[in-house]
Formats: sequence, C-alpha cells, structure tokens
Amino acid sequence: MTIEAGNQISVHYTGTFEDGEIFDSSQGRDPLSFEVGAGQMIQGFDEAVVGMKNGESKRITLAPEEAYGPRNEELLIDIPNSNFPEDMKLEVGMMLQMSNQEGQPVPATVAEINEESVKMDVNHPMAGKTLNFEIEIIDIK
Repeated sequence: MTIEAGNQISVHYTGTFEDGEIFDSSQGRDPLSFEVGAGQMIQGFDEAVVGMKNGESKRITLAPEEAYGPRNEELLIDIPNSNFPEDMKLEVGMMLQMSNQEGQPVPATVAEINEESVKMDVNHPMAGKTLNFEIEIIDIK
C-alpha cells in the first residue's frame, strides 16, 4: 500500500537542525500517528510521506517555507513593563505564554528588555530554520 492523502499513518522520526542537533524524536516512544493531508503536520513533512510504503525510510530537508515559515520581524512586539508582574524576573530568551485578541494561548520569547518595555518575539521558535527529518513508516491504515 502506498501512502496517499486521507490515510492514517504511524511513523517514527527524528528531527534535526542543520548543525545536527536533535530537536525532537519519537525514538523510545510510541510512533507518531496522523492523517495525511489533514493539516496536522507541517506542510513539508505531510507532503514527504505521500508515496511512501510501509517499512520504508527516507531523509528529508525542509526549507522554512515548508516547515514553520520564515521569521517575521513584524511579530516582534513591544509590551509595556507595567503589563508584567513586578516580581517577575524577566530574562532574554525566556519563554512566556501570552494570549492573542481571541484569548488563545500564544508562546512568546523575551527578545529584549528595555527601561519602558519588553520586546516579545511571537514567531514560532523554529520559524526561519531549515529542518531535517529521518522518517520511517510503521503503519498505514
């Protein structure tokens, strides 16, 4: 059976950055299961499994546009210091959970701390990065 959109599949994978650092892996855990073409995975990963067969393995490299998108400098926002609790010890690189206008959670990274405000980066942490994956198909339904 060859994978096509609509199949429910299980895969083992290891994701690495260009320098070889592993950012995620299913090794030692249950395989990742998802429906192909349903938008549950980043675009390039979802497209890469189409045409593969059970037991097949492959390596792929995804440009930012096929993964979490390019970095968007418009997603660096200044928030007044008064919006943070006085006792909060902010540090550059710290991850915080913010809310968008609809009240949905948005992860953000402290990019810069100034006298009057804090510059928060709400880009996805992997935006702008090229990602490598080793994929092994475990099951196709």
